[in-house]
Amino acid sequence: ALKVLYRLKKSGYQAHLVGGGVRDLLLGREPKDFDVATDATPEQVKAAFGNARIIGRRFRLVHVRFGREIIEVATFRSMQFQQEKHSEEGMVLRDNEFGSIEEDALRRDFTVNALYYNIADFSVIDYSNGMQDLEDGLLRLLGDPETRYREDPVRMLRAARFSAKFGFNIEAATEAPITELAHLLGDVPSARLYEEVLKLFISGYAVSAFKKLRHYDLFAQLFPQTEEALAHEDHEFPLVLVLKGLENTDKRLAQDKPVTPAFLFAVLLWEPLRRIANELEAEGLPLYQALQHAGNRVVEEQVRCVAIPRRFSTPMREIWTLQARFHNTKGKRPLRLLAHPRFRAAYDFLLLRAESGEADPELAAWWTAFQEQQGLDPKGGGNKPTGNRRRRRSRPRKRPAK
Repeated sequence: ALKVLYRLKKSGYQAHLVGGGVRDLLLGREPKDFDVATDATPEQVKAAFGNARIIGRRFRLVHVRFGREIIEVATFRSMQFQQEKHSEEGMVLRDNEFGSIEEDALRRDFTVNALYYNIADFSVIDYSNGMQDLEDGLLRLLGDPETRYREDPVRMLRAARFSAKFGFNIEAATEAPITELAHLLGDVPSARLYEEVLKLFISGYAVSAFKKLRHYDLFAQLFPQTEEALAHEDHEFPLVLVLKGLENTDKRLAQDKPVTPAFLFAVLLWEPLRRIANELEAEGLPLYQALQHAGNRVVEEQVRCVAIPRRFSTPMREIWTLQARFHNTKGKRPLRLLAHPRFRAAYDFLLLRAESGEADPELAAWWTAFQEQQGLDPKGGGNKPTGNRRRRRSRPRKRPAK
């Protein structure tokens, strides 16, 4: 990031670190990424770097690459909006009118994200009282909240996320329209909402984020099937399972252990799947097949709201269907299940169900004891990433000599 800032300054342009990086540094936290704002156009930025490319249509940006690291560089945006570049709901469709740093600051979402670190004199520039809000622990939108939410409905999720992450209060005027405008998330591409869900639930504060989302009726827009199931709790099993699953995710992240979106989505969508599977099983379908059919229906409905990449939806389905095989404790079946590549994640899921009161604790205890008998540690790697496995290269067979 410093290389980018100094190169832009040396090329005669303004160069500022902006947004979450400045906010996190001022809060004494380690930023996850660094964004740069400049008065150089995307073409001028690209010309200054040999390792850069222009991306985006709605917001044209420049990505400057350093190996796997990417520094995002944005040109100052103008306050001049053109009506034809908005949807009927007010969402910004295109935003490539460039302006001054003062205009760009007022275009930012929250005051605490509108702080600019100027590499020219090492000062922090504040156009919106963001420093005071940062000290007060207050989230305040710049401009009229309803208009800003309509421009980009994801800002409602960001408000909930920042509030959960930093423990900030949401300013009254910023908070007021959220519940009423929550339905606007239906206009946001499902792939973009997938990225937002990961930020909400795989950042170490999933429980707090979940409670915030439900409080503002935002969770129902992301996971409508789950919200419907939670509204008809059976002895609190669904809510307990979700909360325990999110607590487990937070604990693993705090211990620097790996987590996977496959396990997270399996937890969040289990209750609607279980209800459908119970109905299919009552109609005479075997449990394994009932879980398969229910999983297909739940995933098909869910991806309309939040996309789930196949590299995660496939292991997620396996975690679900393997729950039926845990009932097979006779003969060689347990050993075959133990060798399954998704066994560890599925076993963790079984433990979670047992802790929530939804599965038989004795069954979970049997599988724990069985692993110990086989010389395995039941607490050893659970919830590891369950993406696609690498295929082993097979050596070509030697042809017999003639």
